[in-house]
Amino acid sequence: MFKKILIANRGEIAVRIIRTCRDLGIWTVAIYHPDDLLSLHVRLADEAMQLSQRPDVPDATEIFEIADATGVEAIHPGYGFGAERYFFVRPCEQAGLIFIGPSSEIIKDLSRKVTMLETAKKAGIATPEFSPLLQGAKDLDLIRMEAEVLGYPLVIKSARGGRGHGTQLVRKADMLESAVRRAEQEAFAVYGNRQLYLEKAIHPARHVDVQILADEHGNIIHLGERCSTLQQHSQKIISETPAPCMSPAQRQQVQTLAIKIAHLFNYQNAGAVEFLIDDEGGIFFSDFKARIQVEHPITEMVSGIDIVEEQIRIAGGEPLRLKQEDVSLQGSSMLCRINAEDPWNHFLPSPGTVRRFRLPAGMHVRVDTYCYSGCEVPVYYDPLIAKTVTWGETREACILRMQRALQDLIIQGIPNNLPLHQGILDDPQFVAGDYSTNLIAPSRFIEPASDEDLRDLAIAAAVAYMRRNKTSSPVLPERLSSGWHRSSRRLPN
Repeated sequence: MFKKILIANRGEIAVRIIRTCRDLGIWTVAIYHPDDLLSLHVRLADEAMQLSQRPDVPDATEIFEIADATGVEAIHPGYGFGAERYFFVRPCEQAGLIFIGPSSEIIKDLSRKVTMLETAKKAGIATPEFSPLLQGAKDLDLIRMEAEVLGYPLVIKSARGGRGHGTQLVRKADMLESAVRRAEQEAFAVYGNRQLYLEKAIHPARHVDVQILADEHGNIIHLGERCSTLQQHSQKIISETPAPCMSPAQRQQVQTLAIKIAHLFNYQNAGAVEFLIDDEGGIFFSDFKARIQVEHPITEMVSGIDIVEEQIRIAGGEPLRLKQEDVSLQGSSMLCRINAEDPWNHFLPSPGTVRRFRLPAGMHVRVDTYCYSGCEVPVYYDPLIAKTVTWGETREACILRMQRALQDLIIQGIPNNLPLHQGILDDPQFVAGDYSTNLIAPSRFIEPASDEDLRDLAIAAAVAYMRRNKTSSPVLPERLSSGWHRSSRRLPN
């Protein structure tokens, strides 16, 4: 077991890793940029070292200098930033540090998305139709030709990122050029690579991923599947397990396929194998995430397994402590991704000061966050500020508990997507578990305000206006200024 770990990340995932390290008696080192000085991960870590650059900037030299100066044995990347970047992981290995994740060679193989899909296809695994061409906006004529071959709708993806950043859905030909340019710009900003490829869209679809744990001794197990169909800007906003969209036979199929694919790429550590399911029930392998996932807490809730702890043990050379038959998945769990963004203003990020922050509590409620009352949400990073997680013996009980948790959660000072989550959880289609990528539309969840709502809003606005402008001032009642009460208290002569 390691004695000291550097966490090369920030925000809620850094807080989450620090807490597991504390449980294991491992000393932690946090890194931060000055604009993130007051974030919770800086306060909770045993040591904190300031960066001259933001941690999402690709140059990792300074992080390795801090690792050397603080004497850490390993680096945990969380997700994002350096978690899936070969040019971060390889120098880490060369410096003699343990990277808590897959090796740089595995990351390189899985980051080449077209090659990854071709390898899976040769092994007899179904994938979406895709273009083998790697190209950027300068090759628009070639892209148009390939798009005509695949047919619309189609998806433009980063050749390094796969699903997520750099992904654009194109429904018709006249949207293609602008979508290519947006995809290229985002892919270069996030992955440092402009190459794109095209994929035939499976739309509407259901997104399912299977959590994998694999050690360096060839042992691989899964911890069940997660449904992350509800997404905005290619980011998952609600995830749940088990997936309500799947039959028992489909569930068995994706779990078996996930293990097969993990063996195919000789995978090690924690990861997630992603699938798309179409309206006919067809299952297609779409991506392999070589890191811990944002939505991993719901798997922990149903399995009772700390995935970060398992990551650390695997990176330390330990064999898996569990066999597949030892894994017991109980009940249902759900995660709502709370972002500092405005769903009714094109999902624009909303950094600023959180004036009031109250967490929900009670049985089987968990919140992973770096926020507190008075903290700053920086402008430079992902808008994720909290992950609200609930568990229930049934999906119905889990939804009811999440509805209550979101009612208890208070975030004041910045616009956020909490109302969108509340609307989705009340939607009959979601409650029935019969939903696809078509469900998300903020206008769908806006109801006309009732007279009572308008009255209450008017009162609240008036009180807020008076408090802000200090239009009210104390007044001494007339009866207290007349003098009669003083005379009545005089003692007789």
